[in-house]
Amino acid sequence: MRTTRASHFLYLVMGALSVAIVAGVLVASGVFDRTDAGAQSSTATATPSATTSGSSSSSAAVPTDVSDIYERVSPGVAFIAVTTDQGRASGSGWVYDSDGTIVTNDHVVENARSVSVRFSENGDPIDARVVGTDPSTDIAVLKIDPSKVEGGLKPLQLADSSKLEPGQPAIAIGSPFGLQGTVTSGIISALGREIQAPNGFTISGVIQTDAAINPGNSGGPLLDDSGRVIGINSQIATNGSDANSGVGFAVPVDAVKQVVPQLKASGKIERAWLGVSTSDAAPRDGAVVQQVQGVPAQKAGIRPGDLILSFDGRSIKTASDLGQAVLTRKPGDTGKVEVQRNGSRETLNVTLGTRPNEAQQQG
Repeated sequence: MRTTRASHFLYLVMGALSVAIVAGVLVASGVFDRTDAGAQSSTATATPSATTSGSSSSSAAVPTDVSDIYERVSPGVAFIAVTTDQGRASGSGWVYDSDGTIVTNDHVVENARSVSVRFSENGDPIDARVVGTDPSTDIAVLKIDPSKVEGGLKPLQLADSSKLEPGQPAIAIGSPFGLQGTVTSGIISALGREIQAPNGFTISGVIQTDAAINPGNSGGPLLDDSGRVIGINSQIATNGSDANSGVGFAVPVDAVKQVVPQLKASGKIERAWLGVSTSDAAPRDGAVVQQVQGVPAQKAGIRPGDLILSFDGRSIKTASDLGQAVLTRKPGDTGKVEVQRNGSRETLNVTLGTRPNEAQQQG
């Protein structure tokens, strides 16, 4: 099984890398499948797929009629067309505020020479400027002239992704295979998943859903049953094809709340870096150090095989917990890392560095 970025390339099929999705994925490892399929269908109708392993059995919570939500929210969802030196691509995006801020995936606008957005199938394309990108969370911010949007911009409301639970309804709106304005529904299948970011690092705390997501949905919103954004649709898991298999992944909206204001202000984000790759220690709590990759961890005395139990007072139960804890800090911040080594506990002092532009190749 592999993961595929859910953006839609109209004229270009790119080379692919694949990875098995397994429990306890390494924090700094894994690869995206870069293949995107062309439009294959002439209909925009989609039905919820079956829940995947790890899904809640509360299928009764799945909404049977989302027409009211679609009517309210779809005017704030955009079709995004991109031109690169290699060809043309498309994806989805959504209105963040009335100033003309559009949120999408970093991989949708990667290497873009020009970008335009459209809010209806018959609407005129509106030129968009890439304000900033954060490959570490696969989030990008675009800017358009609000006066060029007929009827005005319709910003979407944001939910609190920290309060989500498996089994709750999930609704996706976007442009799968270029079919603008497509809505699908399902449930939140699981929380706390990990996927690979465009720069090779790991995105933690990801939402898994069985709402049908296909190439072209990338950058579009995943919504709750009130029509509020809970995540950005980013990837799908596949079994040899690039179509929906009932396993899709969305970057949580709480990451959007953190990243977008910074991108609007400076166009980029410098992220803290500990310099380790880790895996889950299940059934125990903690994150097991697989590799020491950077100066911060080396200077702190962290070693492969160490079990990290806490980071600066924050309990670490999984590898994902460690990744999220580090990303709440800034380069140059100091903290304490509690590790278990050879049956005894040690507290190490660490000064965080600046995350490289790309993850190091795992050996």
